[in-house]
Amino acid sequence: MANEKILVVDDDTNICELLRLYLDKDGYDVITANDGASAVKKFQDENPDLMILDIMLPELDGWQVCREVRKFSDKPIIMLTAKGETFDKVLGFELGADDYVTKPFDAKEVLARIRAVLRRTGSDKQENIKEVKYDKLVINLTNYELMVDGKKVDTPPKEMELIYHLASNPNRVFTRDQLLDEVWGFDYYGDSRTVDVHVKRLREKLEGVSDKWELKTVWSVGYKFATKE
Repeated sequence: MANEKILVVDDDTNICELLRLYLDKDGYDVITANDGASAVKKFQDENPDLMILDIMLPELDGWQVCREVRKFSDKPIIMLTAKGETFDKVLGFELGADDYVTKPFDAKEVLARIRAVLRRTGSDKQENIKEVKYDKLVINLTNYELMVDGKKVDTPPKEMELIYHLASNPNRVFTRDQLLDEVWGFDYYGDSRTVDVHVKRLREKLEGVSDKWELKTVWSVGYKFATKE
């Protein structure tokens, strides 16, 4: 389990709490700040492993915070920008930002980007890579990548979590309710047809790739990742 310290900076306390919830669940230590001046001070006091930094902040904006932090630290920074705002990637990277995410965002995407940046910068202490491999199939939940027959296939976070969960438990049958509880959890606001829709989309990506495994329907029960090896 990871034990990196993440500083989340946003003047929207709801966003801070949402990210705290997801990051806590993933094993990170989380501290927050709601304005630019507090962000710089907390960075100095806490020395986090990574900062998630909103651009539009009171007192000091994200650009100014990034500039100030880079005077004394090279720890990675992921910028947040609202949809519709002009994000100058060149300026961001010149100031020392490592990545950026556009709001509204999926918290799982933010987690994946955090892991990727920490690995790239050599700051990741997490050793347990969440990955399962089968013939012509690699499901990596650490960086949310699905490789099918050697090619990366763009896959939404919830589809990734569903196929990872099934493939991590080969030949075990899951009911729709079990999958909703174990994969969707507190994110879930729909009905069991949600599972059917996600399975259908996964099948479109996976069917016919290999004769050694398949995403199989168990009629009147649910689904399983069936292996033939």
